[in-house]
Amino acid sequence: MTKHEFEVAMTCEGCSGAVTRILNKLGDVKFEIDLPKKLVWIESDRDVDFLMETLKKCGKEVKYNGTK
Repeated sequence: MTKHEFEVAMTCEGCSGAVTRILNKLGDVKFEIDLPKKLVWIESDRDVDFLMETLKKCGKEVKYNGTK
């Protein structure tokens, strides 16, 4: 699986909770959230565009930083 890094404009636990709920619905991904740095790492074989669109459902600005 590829590990992707995204920058998500999270400002609080509620924001990171929303990201967690959205990613848990996918089921086949592993992820880590660093709230202070506003980073989300996702391990998945899914398409980057799909992951971006999924993250955008939390209502925050999302930027793809590449693979890690």
